[in-house]
Amino acid sequence: MRPSGRKLDEMRPISIEVGVTKHAEGSCLIRCGETQVICTATIEDKAPSFLKGTGLGWVTAEYGMLPRATNTRNKREAATGRQSGRTQEIQRLIGRALRAGVDRVALGERQIVVDCDVIQADGGTRCASITGGWVALRLAVNKLIKAGLVTSDPIVDHVAAVSCGIYAGQPVVDLDYAEDSEAGTDGNFILTGRGRLIEVQMSAEGATFSRDEMGRLLDLSESGIAALVAAQKAAV
Repeated sequence: MRPSGRKLDEMRPISIEVGVTKHAEGSCLIRCGETQVICTATIEDKAPSFLKGTGLGWVTAEYGMLPRATNTRNKREAATGRQSGRTQEIQRLIGRALRAGVDRVALGERQIVVDCDVIQADGGTRCASITGGWVALRLAVNKLIKAGLVTSDPIVDHVAAVSCGIYAGQPVVDLDYAEDSEAGTDGNFILTGRGRLIEVQMSAEGATFSRDEMGRLLDLSESGIAALVAAQKAAV
C-alpha cells in the first residue's frame, strides 16, 4: 500500500495554470500533488557567444528552491555565494531536456531562459520543473510566432518527465517525498510526447533492480508521461 493510498500506476493530481506572472514571455504554475513550481520563460534577442554566427538558438534553464519549500528552512544559495552541486545538476538536466524538443535552427540566434522556482516540495521537483518548463517555453515561442520573428515553429514535440521507483517491493509511478525517501530504486524518466526517450536517471538507493523491473518502470513512465502531456495540451 502506498502512503497516499494511490494505485501503483496512479499519478498525483496534476494542474497547470498559465499566465501567472506579468512580465515573462511565458509562465505557469504547475502542481503535481503537493509539489508546486513556478516556471517562467524569458526570450533574449541573442544567443550565447559560443553560438555566434552559427544560426542556432539555445534553450537553457535555472532552478531554485525557496527556503521554506521543504519541512525545514534551507539557506538561500545566494547567501553562500554559490550554487550547490544538486542545483547545478538539476538545471543542466532541465536545459538538456527542453532542448531535445526544440529545432534550434528554426529558433534562430536567440536564447530562451527557463526559470524554475520550487515554492513547495513533496518529491519530483525536477520532473515538475521540466513538465512545467515546457509549457512556459511553449507560451514564449507562441509570442515569437505571433510577432513573425520565426518562420516555422521551433517546438517539435512535447517534453515531460515523471519519477518512477520501487517502493515496498512494488514498482510505482510519480513518487511523493514519503515514497522517494524510502524507495529501494529511484528514477526519473524524460520523454517526448511521441514516447521517445530523452534521458533516464536510475539508481539503486537501497536495493539493486533487475532488467525486468526496469522494463516495468519504463512502462509506468510511459503512462505517466501521457497524463502529463494531456495536462500540457489542456494548459496551452
